[in-house]
Amino acid sequence: MSFEPISHIKVGLCFDGTTIPVGQLARDGRVIYFQYDTNFTQRGLDISPLHCPLSPTLQSFEASLFEGLPGVFNDSLPDGWGRLLLDRRVQALGVKPAALSPLDRLSYVGKGGMGALVYEPERADDVRLDNINIDTLAQQAEQVMAGDASDVLAELLALNGSSAGARPKAMIGVHKNKKYIIHGAHADSNYESWLVKFPNAYDGADAGAIEYTYALMAAKAGLDMPEAHLFPAQKGAGYFAVKRFDRQGTKRLHMHTACGLLHSDFRMPSLDYEDLLALTMRLTKDIREVEKMFRLATFNVLAHNRDDHAKNFSFLMDADGEWKVSPAYDLTFSSGPNGEQSTAVLGEGGSPDVGHLVKLGIEAKIPQESIDSIIARTQSALSEWVGLARQCGVSAGNVKRISGVIGG
Repeated sequence: MSFEPISHIKVGLCFDGTTIPVGQLARDGRVIYFQYDTNFTQRGLDISPLHCPLSPTLQSFEASLFEGLPGVFNDSLPDGWGRLLLDRRVQALGVKPAALSPLDRLSYVGKGGMGALVYEPERADDVRLDNINIDTLAQQAEQVMAGDASDVLAELLALNGSSAGARPKAMIGVHKNKKYIIHGAHADSNYESWLVKFPNAYDGADAGAIEYTYALMAAKAGLDMPEAHLFPAQKGAGYFAVKRFDRQGTKRLHMHTACGLLHSDFRMPSLDYEDLLALTMRLTKDIREVEKMFRLATFNVLAHNRDDHAKNFSFLMDADGEWKVSPAYDLTFSSGPNGEQSTAVLGEGGSPDVGHLVKLGIEAKIPQESIDSIIARTQSALSEWVGLARQCGVSAGNVKRISGVIGG
């Protein structure tokens, strides 16, 4: 890996192995400009309708948010763990992380990011990893967080893709028998694209088991959930893993977070579920998708998942331009800013309850019968917490602590 500052970068969409030119990003000082390819505007694929409209005109964006990138391309950039890895990697090569512009960072994403967006030129390390040992990856991630292990940065960076969040994670290819694991970018028909998480310095040894239990409860509550698995661990209750929903075999789907769509700062609690339901209707024009988002809101509130910020809601667009709410992800027992929901319910962040949820559903024009059914099914699923958590290896202390908040 070498470093030469990038002044412009080509953007493409790759749904099925063929890259469709989308446009170009260019940097002039601290200002970033974007212009769609003329042929792409004629396709009618509106990849970001609110803040990066499908127009042949030159567009620029405020540098105060996303360092001047449009939200749709900022979604491709890793934050938290992924940003740490890249910063450590370029430091090892004698480059100061502050010297990297957003376009430089997109070039390291290249073709390996989330969703269907790809970037050229690409300068990611060419790394192939077979027979991956998850315990070894966890140990290496722990060493990186402690400031060591510079010799494995290239491998960990290749396994990160553009995943977001503070917890260490890796993109892997998992054999259908769940026994063989390889670098996800080289998966064949016997392998599926998965994401596996490792605990950070603040997590307990059963963090993976808690998230896996939440995935089981979410499925029982009727949420659209990707397949999940708890890989055994030498230390702790296991590693939580989930099948990637932006991949369908060899095909890819365009993925856009609510953060990127709305140009909302996910670090600030400025989002409301009312906004999300309205956004869902505007994008999908389908009340069934609105009900899907309402079901997720209900689960987050009643399950005390308060880290429900704007990056934890996404939408998927296929090659025909059809939008849908993505399957749910990052569901676990958590606290938000000052202990409140990161996403409020009709302005209430401290103590949203069933009454707020009912009003939210009514204002979104969801039938009362559906609202009542969604809430009841969620409450029923959460009542299984204790039994499921014990089966999954959650510690007795956390079973009791979480039960005291959500019941079950």
